[in-house]
Amino acid sequence: MKCQTVAIRGIVSAVPEGHQGLNDLALWMGFEDAEKISKATGIRTRHIVAPGQTTADLAVKACDRIMTALGWLPNEIGLVLFVTQTPDYSLPSNAHLIHRTLRLSSDCICIETALGCSGYVHGLWQAGQLLAGMSKRRALLIAGDTTSTTFRSEDRSVAPLFGDAATVTALEWDEKAVAPYAVLGNDGSGAPYLIQKNGGARYSGDPHSLFMDGTQVFAFTLREVPANVKAALYEAGWQIEDVDHFVFHQANAMMMNQLARKVGIPLNKLPMAIEKYGNTSSASIPLCMTECLSEKLLSGSLKLLLSGFGVGWSWGSLAIQTTPFEICQTILVEKDYFGAKIQGLASN
Repeated sequence: MKCQTVAIRGIVSAVPEGHQGLNDLALWMGFEDAEKISKATGIRTRHIVAPGQTTADLAVKACDRIMTALGWLPNEIGLVLFVTQTPDYSLPSNAHLIHRTLRLSSDCICIETALGCSGYVHGLWQAGQLLAGMSKRRALLIAGDTTSTTFRSEDRSVAPLFGDAATVTALEWDEKAVAPYAVLGNDGSGAPYLIQKNGGARYSGDPHSLFMDGTQVFAFTLREVPANVKAALYEAGWQIEDVDHFVFHQANAMMMNQLARKVGIPLNKLPMAIEKYGNTSSASIPLCMTECLSEKLLSGSLKLLLSGFGVGWSWGSLAIQTTPFEICQTILVEKDYFGAKIQGLASN
């Protein structure tokens, strides 16, 4: 489907300064097993939030940085769309926490979307459609998760994979921009294979309950994503050689390489940030952009194919031609920074 003419003005990715590497894994699983997992996934290090630090904390830091760099004032923001599976509270939403902390105006729309690895692509599409009908034409698309808080640190099935991050993408309605094309998909039959049962209304108890069936996730990805990527290329009228970079959700290196082979993508067009950050859920695509493509995105126009896939099942690919960004960077958030608590909402 053809999207609205919305331009990305910049992206800031915020990752916590605390991190875990192979040596940390080796302490409880042994060096040989830790090395095997690293070779299979491509992950060497993951950034992990400090105790009590949240997704909104990381997001506030990134919002401050991007709004300052762009010179955007709080009363100019018409939309905050927050994509996360790890909100600070069951209610109110993280979008409203951001609104409160940044002191945005009362006519700013706040929306939260509970999606993971496909969330950035779905969020870009949703934010663009909403901005088209609004009087204020600037939006903050926030995508991030602190997945490390959803499982026990010794859980071998997920602990070596997931890192924490939050990203902010500054969007602005621009009639001169080239309209992106998006192809989105969902299949709820995948719900049992990537799930956190506790924390909602149906179950109570241990919040560290993330479950992932890696075999099912891998099979779903190879079944649905190659055709989805090709469909987005077709919608945009692009060939593989027209695309500067294919930015995939950073699930693991083996999976991304398999997808590239099935689609016919040269590996030099497939940037990867997973070695340094692990799987950062909804933040992984924009984090890869700030980490691997910053210089190119700041200096010129790029044709990018973004593709996210995961929980639900849900998936989506978006073909976008960028204009030069005004800011594109990854920042570290200090262990003692609790941005969403500035207003005194939290008691600890």
